[in-house]
Order: sequence, then C-alpha cells, then structure tokens
Amino acid sequence: MRNTFHVRNTPAALQAHLSQPQSYVGLSPLVVAVRDVERGEDETRYVSVERFRFFGVKYDNLIKVTLRSTDETVEGEVASPGGVRLDYRFRLTGKDDGTEVEDTLVVHAWARPLLTYAARKAREVQLARAGVLTARLG
Repeated sequence: MRNTFHVRNTPAALQAHLSQPQSYVGLSPLVVAVRDVERGEDETRYVSVERFRFFGVKYDNLIKVTLRSTDETVEGEVASPGGVRLDYRFRLTGKDDGTEVEDTLVVHAWARPLLTYAARKAREVQLARAGVLTARLG
C-alpha cells in the first residue's frame, strides 16, 4: 500500500520527527504508548502499545518495532504477537517548499482473514497519518 502526500516542512524535520518512537503515539490512531526503547548504533527497537476495542472490550496489543533512518528515509518492521508483520518506509523528498512523503506499507499474516483485517486497519492508519503529520509539522 502506498500513499503520497505533501508536508510544508523540511525533509530533515520530518526525518527527525519520524525517527523518534514517541512521535508514533497518536501518529497512528491505534498507538497509545511506547515503552522499552533501546537505541543501537543503526536502529532503535521498542514496544508500541496498540489499543483495540472489540465489542466494547479494550485490548492492548504489544508490538515489537524496529526503526531505522537515513537522511531520505525512515523505515522499519513491526511484529505483532498475533502473527501480523508489517514493513514500512517513509521516503522523504524535498519538493515545493516542503517535503513529499511517500508512505509505503507491506502487510504479512499467516491466515487470509487476518491479513484482510490487518491490511484494512493498516490502510486506515496510513491515510490518517498523512493528516496527523501535516497538522503536526505542516
């Protein structure tokens, strides 16, 4: 899945924001917290808390995230205990007094119904993220 949008800020500002685990709280409407942040030389690992509601019952899904960044990209992998994996990449290109953000997601799951559900949720989050980043940094 791919979504491209424009933010009226520099690629460096977006790269700095997207490289911080805490920035993902609210960037995805599902993410309510991050914890256990471990910064390495080439990557950052942390646990992201996704909050779901099923039939009125709250469920916190603890997902493991690996985050890497360069001057032009921020990318990583997400692994959910339910068997859903997600690869993501933000390509940041200076354009028109701001940044063109190409947000790419690849979703993997062990069962077709789970993949369908996860892909639908991931697309909703991806589309919402454009508005959140624009509001935060644009």
